[in-house]
Amino acid sequence: MIYGVIDLRLLYSGSLKDKRKIVQAIIARNRSKYNISITEVDYHDLWQRSLIGFTAVVNNTSGIDAVISTIEKSVYSFDDEVELLLIDHQIITYE
Repeated sequence: MIYGVIDLRLLYSGSLKDKRKIVQAIIARNRSKYNISITEVDYHDLWQRSLIGFTAVVNNTSGIDAVISTIEKSVYSFDDEVELLLIDHQIITYE
């Protein structure tokens, strides 16, 4: 299992409506690509910042790498509108 956060700066967002458009696009892309739980968890009232939390259950290391890679790619696809400040994740294993 993996969980993590993505901290974003929305460079040209002028309103909460602009922010919501970008954040929801990032969330939708990742939900459809992988079966992960993902939502905005902080900075709800700041129109130029977003903290997105995610979690996924995977059965091997390559699955973890694929999830992280997909999330990063979806954020970088908005490179002219979004600056990725941080992507951090933790892995929980059951032994």
